[in-house]
Amino acid sequence: MTNLDYGIIGNGKSAALISKSGALEWLCLPVFDSASVFAKILDSEKGGSFEFVTDDDYKYTQRYLPKTNILSTIYSNGTDSFEVLDFMPRYHYHNGREQIYSPPDVIRYIKLKSGKPKFRIDYNPRLEYAERKTITEVRKEYVKSFTRSGTYDSLYLYTNINMDKVINGQEVELEHDAYFLISYNQKLLKQSIERAYLKLQRTKVYWLNWSEETHRFSEYNNEILRSALVLKLLSFDKTGAVLAAATTSLPETIGEIRNWDYRFCWLRDASMVIKIMTKIGHWKSAERFMNFIIDVVSDKDEKMQIMYGINKEKNLRERILTHLSGYENSAPVRIGNAAYKQKQHDIYGILMDVIYQQFSLFEVSLQNSEELWTITRSIVRIVRKNWRKPDRGIWEIRTDQRHFVFSKLLCWVAIDRAIKVAELIKNQHYVEQWGKLRDTISKDIMKKGWNEEVQSFTQAYGSKDLDASTLLMEAYGFIDATDYRYISTVKATQKELSRNGLMYRYRNRDDFGLPTSSFTICTFWLIQALNKIGERNQARELFDQLLTYSNHVGLFSEDIDFESKRLLGNFPQAYSHLALIETAMLFSKDIELKSKF
Repeated sequence: MTNLDYGIIGNGKSAALISKSGALEWLCLPVFDSASVFAKILDSEKGGSFEFVTDDDYKYTQRYLPKTNILSTIYSNGTDSFEVLDFMPRYHYHNGREQIYSPPDVIRYIKLKSGKPKFRIDYNPRLEYAERKTITEVRKEYVKSFTRSGTYDSLYLYTNINMDKVINGQEVELEHDAYFLISYNQKLLKQSIERAYLKLQRTKVYWLNWSEETHRFSEYNNEILRSALVLKLLSFDKTGAVLAAATTSLPETIGEIRNWDYRFCWLRDASMVIKIMTKIGHWKSAERFMNFIIDVVSDKDEKMQIMYGINKEKNLRERILTHLSGYENSAPVRIGNAAYKQKQHDIYGILMDVIYQQFSLFEVSLQNSEELWTITRSIVRIVRKNWRKPDRGIWEIRTDQRHFVFSKLLCWVAIDRAIKVAELIKNQHYVEQWGKLRDTISKDIMKKGWNEEVQSFTQAYGSKDLDASTLLMEAYGFIDATDYRYISTVKATQKELSRNGLMYRYRNRDDFGLPTSSFTICTFWLIQALNKIGERNQARELFDQLLTYSNHVGLFSEDIDFESKRLLGNFPQAYSHLALIETAMLFSKDIELKSKF
């Protein structure tokens, strides 16, 4: 059985996945949602990869350099050893004003550690999702890979190792440090080992400084910081968009068809991420995301989508790449995501929650405050018009529209946070006007969302099925943790949806049958809810257990198999890592509150 034993590297423009053995198996250039240049993770035969091949007597270990997104893989046979440091360059530079250098490049810096290690290079790029043949040729200063048919694409490889040996897979004996630079662009400056080393050091300094700006906590600080570093990698600098994950089509269950492209910005996921990033000290991320929201909802009558492309695209047409076999033969491989057409009423509350957070932190000094106040009033209009209607819910049911309790709850949150914003800006007229709507929605949820027979809030009005999302009712301020209905909901939901210490989202049949894997964020939600109702020891025990299910470098995907505990689903998952931080903070104290201005 394989696991998602990958590390992620990135620089705010794109990201790459490096396997535990040092194989580069997923990379899209020039940006996150571009076509892949390496995609072995989605097809071991056709996808393409960049690997170091050693004799069997070499063992390998992998870790991140502390407080960075630089991945270290050490190969050693006891006598001969070398280290590969993988990173995508990201650092500050001055060109009249301070800027960030983050090119569409991957650098693999090879550090000689001892002896005379030998290895072969398996360099096999497959451009444009491997839909057409890729030709690789040695040129004077670089190796160029390109397509001749279909969509034209190209890739450049620079190195101080003999290029003919590289592309022919011949054995190389390492006598000094070496480097590989993979770039979407042809380089204007001559590349060298010295230049690669300088980029390594400057990138390391960038990440150390970024980590230093992250609040420190009394417990679980390493786990919080690693998750924060992951969330930073899933942020697209150019627009402020936050991706749900770096991959497409990694299956929720092996052999099933629940495979989706997550390289987009869901307003729900992104808003949750930004709320957490703000709490741990990274307020600039929030500022960029607020600008993204203002841009995509620029008109007062703009229909708000649940998700957008990272460059603010609205049409995310979904298609299937039939030539790829999928992760462990779990087809289909999809690019694009048809869910962009769905109506999900919960996005209004989640977005208003983060808008209120920004208003409460910055008040008058908040940039774009007038634009956000306009969006606030637009959201209230949308909720007033639509909250009584059914939708597809947080779990994006593709066929059935229902009156989901979580959607109603988040409509209430939208109005509640809008009222709080109005109070902050001292606009009493709106406070009084919107208060009636908030009360109406609250009474409706209490009347129709609570099921007396099962003694719990349920997935949807008139249903007996339970749903993990109702565990968030207290966290959003809808109900008190001491209310018997919330306590009963937590206990009933745990009993119904928990299995081997992990949580289903729900257990009832959906578009694709009965769910079979746990949903990682739901387990974090259960832990948070148990802690809130006083079951602190049980919550801590479940949390410590859940942390052991991360991969070898502390990363989580979307799902975990109930029995084997293997990671499943797209990877690494923003949802999972934001929930990890949020949960860890319940058990920790912020021991360093620093000004970030």
